[in-house]
Amino acid sequence: MGGTNKGICPETINLKIFSSHVVNLTLVDLPGITKVPVGDQPEDIEVQIRSLILKYISNPNSIILAVTAANTDFATSEALKLAREVDPDGRRTLAVITKLDLMDAGTDAVDVLCGRVIPVKLGIIGIVNRSQQDINDKKTIEDALKDETSFLQRKYPSLAARNGTSYLAKTLNRLLMHHIRDCLPELKTRVNVMISQFQSVMNSYGENVEDKGQTLLQIITKFASAYCSTIEGTARNIETTELCGGARICYIFHETFGRTLDHIDPLGGLTTLDILTAIRNATGPRPALFVPEVSFELLVKRQIRRLEEPSLRCVELVHEEMQRIIQHCGTEVQQEMLRFPKLHERIIDVVTQLLRRRLPPTNSMVENLVAIELSYINTKHPDFHDAAFICSNKADVFDNRKIANKKTENISNPSAQYVTNLNVADSTTEKVVNKPTSTSRKLTPREQTDCEVIERLIRSYFLIVRKNIQDSVPKAIMHFLVNFIKDNLQSELVSHLYKHDKFTDLLQESEHIAIRRKEASDMLKALQRASQIIGEIRETHMW
Repeated sequence: MGGTNKGICPETINLKIFSSHVVNLTLVDLPGITKVPVGDQPEDIEVQIRSLILKYISNPNSIILAVTAANTDFATSEALKLAREVDPDGRRTLAVITKLDLMDAGTDAVDVLCGRVIPVKLGIIGIVNRSQQDINDKKTIEDALKDETSFLQRKYPSLAARNGTSYLAKTLNRLLMHHIRDCLPELKTRVNVMISQFQSVMNSYGENVEDKGQTLLQIITKFASAYCSTIEGTARNIETTELCGGARICYIFHETFGRTLDHIDPLGGLTTLDILTAIRNATGPRPALFVPEVSFELLVKRQIRRLEEPSLRCVELVHEEMQRIIQHCGTEVQQEMLRFPKLHERIIDVVTQLLRRRLPPTNSMVENLVAIELSYINTKHPDFHDAAFICSNKADVFDNRKIANKKTENISNPSAQYVTNLNVADSTTEKVVNKPTSTSRKLTPREQTDCEVIERLIRSYFLIVRKNIQDSVPKAIMHFLVNFIKDNLQSELVSHLYKHDKFTDLLQESEHIAIRRKEASDMLKALQRASQIIGEIRETHMW
């Protein structure tokens, strides 16, 4: 509303006139420029009206009618001033002089109408409107036009043919048609581009659902295909900002999981005292002549168990990525998900439940892989044979050296066997790395050598098992989780969602999408009509 007393409002009041006596024009009647606010008008009325006028006349496809009353100074016309701001070349500005019949006696508008005061490229046309008294007396428009013609022929006989309301209407129609023809190539291109854009928008929103069963099956198939394509790396729109899908799973296997295993120290958490204690416990009350095999097996199993936790963490990371793929499985299915939010929710639920059901058997398989390694320590493994052989020879050499030394040893010195510490080394024994120990005495050379032998055996066998786990865990995850989901996703979705009694609920369209489709449809129809009108302009008769 514009108020109750001379207020203005930017909202348009649309009035359509149908008559065989009027030309095909759209006329926008803008408010006159007001300098001082009156009535309900705000203090910044001039700024508001100026902004409103500029909004319409700035359109390069519009014709500007700069209206000025004949009983005012044409050189101070605010309308012409505004028009020149947006149309400095005057290519689309037509001046209109009103109230020719109200000029002071003895004056006329000949100089103004002939363009001698201010030239206007498209021309200056004078008209005589009905007065307020004529309107009160209900003078018809036909009578007013006749009176206007009589006035012009009497007052401006040489200019009468090029002035008046009828001539203004014909001129406007001609100018508009010429202007449209000048803008036609650009208009046609813009309209065609917009038609294409809105057609794409309509296609993205989809047509009204007629066969619900077929539509539901198509969406399920498209989603399953997009999900699998994201895993396989064959999706149409490949993500470029981050790893996702199959690429992310590959990174988890070979970077995250692989690096984690590589950083596990084969002897981590194992002290010299642990090794020595295991050796002693394995010999019972009798001193051992050789390194007990039981102690090696006991200790190496303890180290192998450390591989289980990162292996299960690998399963967890892949499971999280499989869950994340649901939301990033291709733009080709996202529009359907937005259109049918309830179906989207149910698809997420079904896939989530399927992934959750596959997690226990996958974890169980990974745990079994570690358990399998623990169940049998294969000391005959070809990659382990060399290490065991070297350690065995080293122990034998040390025993022979010990026997030879005893022949020259001072028997009277009972503590001679403890002159040795962890840093002792000779031609047959390598330097041993110091490990934290809480023993209250130094290790004997034999004990030192036995610990070193066990460490070498543990390291060698642990690396064999780590390599096996590093290879077998990703394979187990692919078989029990990733490939299972790929192979069974569509059938799982169909079995849970493709039920006749759920069609209506699942395919309930988003209210937002329905509104946007209606808007796009209306706009598309308007553009198609505009394209048709543009095509007909060449055949239009010029006045």
